[in-house]
Amino acid sequence: MKRNARIGLLGGTFNPIHVGHLLIAQDAMEALDLDRVKFIPAATPPHKPLDRNISGRHRLCMVRLAICGYEHFEVDDLEVQRGGPSYSVETVEELKRRHPVAEFTFIIGADSLEELPMWREIRRLAKLCTFAVVGRPGFVPKVPKGFGLRCRFVEGHLCKAASRDIRTRLEQGESIRWLVPEAVFRYIQREKLYQRKETKSSKHVS
Repeated sequence: MKRNARIGLLGGTFNPIHVGHLLIAQDAMEALDLDRVKFIPAATPPHKPLDRNISGRHRLCMVRLAICGYEHFEVDDLEVQRGGPSYSVETVEELKRRHPVAEFTFIIGADSLEELPMWREIRRLAKLCTFAVVGRPGFVPKVPKGFGLRCRFVEGHLCKAASRDIRTRLEQGESIRWLVPEAVFRYIQREKLYQRKETKSSKHVS
C-alpha cells in the first residue's frame, strides 16, 4: 500500500453481502478516486441484534468470495478478530495507527446518514475520516448539524437490494439469484444459511 493511499471503508454485518454493497463500493471508489476499498464485517452490531446469528466466519467467507479477483477490494477481519460490539471509531483509530498517513473515507448509504449522530463518539470519528454518502432509493440525504461531519455525496447506482429482504426470501423459499454474487449464492446453498430448520433439506435457494 502506498504511504498516502486513499482508502474507502465499507462496514456492516454483510448478512449476507449482496450486489448493492458491491455497487456502493465501486461507485464511491470511482467518484472519489479511492485507491482501494476495505470491506469490514462487524463482529456484533452495536445498535441492533445480528439477525439469524450468522457467525463472523461465515460472513467473512461470503465477503471474500464476493470480491475475489478484484484487486481494488479487500476484506479486513479487524472487527471480527476484536470481538464484542463493533464501534467504527475504534476501527478507524486502529487503521490510522496502522497507516498513519493514509486518508480514510467511510462509505455509507444515504439511508444511514441520519443515524450518524447515534454512532459512538461521532465527533471523534468525524475528525478521523470523511464520509462518502452514496444515494439510496427513496432517501434524500441531509447532513446532521453540529457534529463536524465532512461528507461527499456520490450519485451512484440506485439499487434496492437489502440483506433483510434476501434473508426473508430465503426463509420463504424464493430465489436470491442475481441479488448476490454467484459464489455467495453457492456458499449459502452449501452451508444452508438463513433457512428455517424445517426446510433445510429443501431446494430452497435455487
